[in-house]
Amino acid sequence: MAESVRLSWKNVRDAIHERILDSTYGPGDKLPKDARLAEELGCARTTVQRAMRDLSDSGIVERRRKGGTHVRLDPVTRATLDIPITRREVEQNDAVYGYQLVKKVSAKIPPSIAANFELSTPTTMLHIEALHLADQRPYIYEDRWVSEHTVPEIADVDLSTESANEWLVRNRPYSRCDLRFFAIKASEYHAKLLDTSPNEALLVMERTTWIGKNPITTVKAVSTPGYQLLTQIQGSAGP
Repeated sequence: MAESVRLSWKNVRDAIHERILDSTYGPGDKLPKDARLAEELGCARTTVQRAMRDLSDSGIVERRRKGGTHVRLDPVTRATLDIPITRREVEQNDAVYGYQLVKKVSAKIPPSIAANFELSTPTTMLHIEALHLADQRPYIYEDRWVSEHTVPEIADVDLSTESANEWLVRNRPYSRCDLRFFAIKASEYHAKLLDTSPNEALLVMERTTWIGKNPITTVKAVSTPGYQLLTQIQGSAGP
């Protein structure tokens, strides 16, 4: 007998969303109760509840206390941007990925990092510097801070072999992400790490994430000259 597959909340969310997209559940329709969906899909009721919460947060359904869950009459269109895994980005360009840990230390965050996290007082976090390579050449340099209070598991990760970028994307979901793009002139330090000339124009991608009000990580990803970012933005509902 084949072993049954245990559905994750994302599997359940996608299954329900597909029914909305193919008009099985139309605008304004009331969805079956969580317990009924759980029985039908062969998963726990809590799994359905987590999936419904995500669909509600995305503006696709509306949860009403004692009124059940309804497909929104006027779905809220929200764009979602996935944080890229740098290894995949390199491999998709038909290059061989490499990784070097430059620095890892617990330290008191500077005021600029506290401001990124919207913290009134500095605290101690894990400071990580790492270099991503493509065909043994510098590709992206990361200057990252991670909250060890929000992400205590980071202490058990071997960051000399696994990048914080990939581990966090895979293991630490976020509810909010602030994203900025800007250019800087390469400092002597950046020029040495990225094998370029001082004062060369470099693109910086700065991301800061939270789960609720708790900070997760903030990172400045500094790319080599000529770097191009390609991403797909998908609306969660509507045209």
